[in-house]
Amino acid sequence: MTRRLREILPEGHHAVIVAAQGERLLGWIHIEHRVSIESGSKCEIVGMVVDTTARRHGVGRNLVQAAEEWAYSRGLTTLTVRSNTARKHSHPFYESIGYERVKTQHVYTKKAK
Repeated sequence: MTRRLREILPEGHHAVIVAAQGERLLGWIHIEHRVSIESGSKCEIVGMVVDTTARRHGVGRNLVQAAEEWAYSRGLTTLTVRSNTARKHSHPFYESIGYERVKTQHVYTKKAK
């Protein structure tokens, strides 16, 4: 995790926002300013984790709100999040805070030989 943070944070188009209570980490969200030919500039929620004991207490909602504020401060008006179909509990969460499902897709990976 430390190595990954050292790679992404200096780039400036990534942000990691944490929620903590004292020394206890309650959750984190990783967001990225992405640009593509197809869709232009947008902010993508690349990952979010909330401790199981902190769920359903507003931590996730607050993390997403902070991510949205980061995006809007950069002039980005679209936020995207991808949620694995197996993570059924996250789908109603995103819908409850105004995110709309726009597609379902397959993801393919090929590792270098």
